[in-house]
Amino acid sequence: MKNWQKKTLVSLLMLAPLILGACSSNNEAANEATQASSGGETMTENVSFTDEWDKVFPESDTVNHRKVTFENRYGITLVADLYEPIDAQGPLPAIAVSGPFGAVKEQTSGLYAQTMAERGFVTIAFDPSYTGESGGEPRYVASPDINTEDFQAAVDFLSVQENVDEERIGLIGICGWGGMALNAAAIDTRVKATVSATMYDMSRVNAQGYFDEMGAEGRHELRQQLNAQRTVDFANGSYERAGGVPDTLPEDAPVFMQDYFDYYKTERGYHERSLNSNDGWNVTSSLSFLNMPLLSYIDEIQSAVLLLHGEEAHSLYFSQDAFEQLQGDNKELTVIPNASHVDLYDQTDVIPFDQMTQFFQEHLN
Repeated sequence: MKNWQKKTLVSLLMLAPLILGACSSNNEAANEATQASSGGETMTENVSFTDEWDKVFPESDTVNHRKVTFENRYGITLVADLYEPIDAQGPLPAIAVSGPFGAVKEQTSGLYAQTMAERGFVTIAFDPSYTGESGGEPRYVASPDINTEDFQAAVDFLSVQENVDEERIGLIGICGWGGMALNAAAIDTRVKATVSATMYDMSRVNAQGYFDEMGAEGRHELRQQLNAQRTVDFANGSYERAGGVPDTLPEDAPVFMQDYFDYYKTERGYHERSLNSNDGWNVTSSLSFLNMPLLSYIDEIQSAVLLLHGEEAHSLYFSQDAFEQLQGDNKELTVIPNASHVDLYDQTDVIPFDQMTQFFQEHLN
């Protein structure tokens, strides 16, 4: 194994696209998010977010946009961008969007959300717990449980909006969040339709490595490394970061790493709060994924599912295998000719928005 591969082994196994959101920008408005729970308690967490348009894609003139906050079941405040069609008559179908794993809402998920709002849906793109502008401490950790809950909390929020039909709510998960969206659809019967685009199964890639090349001994070695890091982190009183997409790549870097670099480290997709664009997740963030399979019950999803993946994507096998697990005639897999994993991040001539629109119109009816 080459030196650069050893250096990035833990971060590669820990995610897929690698990493999420650094710190807040200079132009921030401090906002205190308060929401009453059904039991009458008040949950309060301070979060900061910018009111400026700081996305990596242009703002649409056919939708209204504003920042919103809401609490998940663990009391963490999530910050989201809400997109609403201008002059649309409600109540409307709605979609919650998140991903890729290690990105922020100012990147791919925001592009998806804004585009679907242009097509008549109320949408939100949210930063997951512990990342981006959302709350949660410590920063820069991921959890198969809490991050699935993040999607359900987004459904909570959409369900009570005056211009949303609570019986017509769907999800879009991208990359690692494609697996989270399927996991949420398996537990949340309020979700009527789910799109999983260029999906990663984060439990599988953490526990088995890319292309399932890691066995029991490799997992044991990884556990030893990560638990040793826990001791170091506790002694230091801080969490070591795994590193995002490298600033430079060796000539023999895999094609998919080159694709990640072209998105996260260039003007095309770089964002200052994106973990993938900067210092990555905490090294120990992947521990829970080693023990907790995400897709155990997706064969019990009764609502509609559309899986989208590029023909040339290194990650295609995740969607193909998930499709084999799904049951029912309302499940679809579309493999997009000549498309890579990252093409489905922002290439609007490749992302099948027409198909997605038709899918949601049919199943959020």
